[in-house]
Amino acid sequence: MLEKLREEVLEANLELVRRGLVLYTFGNASGIDRSSGLVVIKPSGVPYEKMTPADLVITDLNGKTVEGKLRPSSDLETHIEIYKAFGGVGGVVHTHSRHATAWAQACREIPCFGTTHADYFHGPVPVTAHLTAEEVERGYEKTTGHVIVRRFGNLAPLAVPGILVAGHAPFAWGETVAKAAHNAVVLEYIAEMATETLAVNPNAAPLPAYVLDKHYFRKHGSGATYGQV
Repeated sequence: MLEKLREEVLEANLELVRRGLVLYTFGNASGIDRSSGLVVIKPSGVPYEKMTPADLVITDLNGKTVEGKLRPSSDLETHIEIYKAFGGVGGVVHTHSRHATAWAQACREIPCFGTTHADYFHGPVPVTAHLTAEEVERGYEKTTGHVIVRRFGNLAPLAVPGILVAGHAPFAWGETVAKAAHNAVVLEYIAEMATETLAVNPNAAPLPAYVLDKHYFRKHGSGATYGQV
């Protein structure tokens, strides 16, 4: 079942390892087949180097396992809430990458200081509020998804393809699971550059909005000019 998506989700998980975004069994990637409403996700606690496509778990949007002998990632319910709320999203990635996690732990959004950031995120990388004690008790992973969705409000999820969960770590997404992994790598890179920017100049100002728009829309939307037709 969903053999192609299984391969894509496995490859996205392995990309996180190749790019140094995960340690040991930290992190996870998933993809969704919108036609069936089924999610393919990394199994919980399985080392990346031992994973095969057959190890991946398929669930429905209620979190019920449809196929697979292993338990799905403990973050499954967060992924599901993102899929339910953000219809254009085809893949979700969660890591504890060093620099993005530091910003999440500091409970600070990442300002758009430069054009590298602007090429991928149309504005700051937002940060959620902390979960309340009641939310944690009610269902930690599911309510993590709720605070992510709530933080987005009027933001466009595919224009700002990631977020920092306060005190926790980043989540990223994209139209496909491969793009979600790509955005997770970019998010870590811009978090590192933002840290270094503030070390060089603690009073650094965000990029002017007109430059942000120029760089973002060179790569995105109907008028994009970057790359080949």
